[in-house]
Amino acid sequence: MSTVAEVTRWLDEFAPLSLAESWDNVGLLWGDPAAKVTRIMTCLTVTPRTAREAIDDGAELIVSHHPVLFRPVKRVRADDRETGMLWDLARAGVSIASPHTAFDNTQGGINDGLAGRLGLLDVQPLRPSPASPSFKIVLFAPRESCDVILAAAFAAGAGKIGAYDECSFTSAGLGTFFGTEESNPTVGRRGRRELVRERRVELVCPASQLTVVLGAIRSAHPYEEPATDVYPLHPGDSGQGAGRVGRLGTSTNLGAFAELIGQTLAAPGIQVVGPADRRVERVAIVCGAGDDFIGDAVRCRADVLLTGEARFHRTLEAESIGIGLVVAGHHATERPGVEDLATRISAAFPALTVWPSRQEADPLRLIG
Repeated sequence: MSTVAEVTRWLDEFAPLSLAESWDNVGLLWGDPAAKVTRIMTCLTVTPRTAREAIDDGAELIVSHHPVLFRPVKRVRADDRETGMLWDLARAGVSIASPHTAFDNTQGGINDGLAGRLGLLDVQPLRPSPASPSFKIVLFAPRESCDVILAAAFAAGAGKIGAYDECSFTSAGLGTFFGTEESNPTVGRRGRRELVRERRVELVCPASQLTVVLGAIRSAHPYEEPATDVYPLHPGDSGQGAGRVGRLGTSTNLGAFAELIGQTLAAPGIQVVGPADRRVERVAIVCGAGDDFIGDAVRCRADVLLTGEARFHRTLEAESIGIGLVVAGHHATERPGVEDLATRISAAFPALTVWPSRQEADPLRLIG
């Protein structure tokens, strides 16, 4: 039987918490990691309605896109409107995990799902994240010692490039040294200059593992004073990031694009900034509240930004810049991802019963 910890570990592998925005609150936020799980409900937000559904339908874990306890609270009381549902969930033994912006940003996450529904091509992050800091380690060693040194360095975390492990480069050369009277050279003798056939070994190392890797190299190296150089590498782009940008297979106009969004997302209340006949081919996407990405959309030469909600002054900004803006609703842009996530969890844990909340609905309604 699966546990809360096992499911949340899978969530972190699919949507690493490192991808979440710095202001976010993600991960297992409520409950017991060791608790057994047979039933999971996904939802956009934990509300009294979705909490009651989870309890009544026997869920032991809620995976909610939006986090609970996003802001600090000083008390959790059953008679409090905001925390009463948490009291009920605790009494029923229901845990809550939230991937939130990690799920927005990950490959195969909500923004990628929207891009896929629209058939976008050449999809890339709208706001790329820099790769984690890393270094290149260069060391010099006798040929017969290189395999042992590399094995130690790889085991300590060096040599990873993308989807490849144990990456290195070795070249032959000549090294010199003069051992003083205090030295104890592994090869040659002290008191004279020695010329030694060596190998130059190069490998990359993440900053987080640098100290451990250098220690492993020193322990495996036969020399009393191994020569090791460490160079910082330019981080570049990680291939991850917030939002998405891509192009339609066939260009259209803003009015037709807005109609496509309404049909694709079943969103009846589409709002648009820009003339209906504006040409649209390159599309930027940010689910939820994404009006802060207007500048990023312009930088990526997008013709339009699709998002869930936008503040008034941001719409004026889009109008003055001359970029189209399509506002489809927070619920409409993120609810499909919640449904997709239920399918993903079910595929990863076939023995569990997983469903997207059946009671959740957009609180905003159109009248007239």
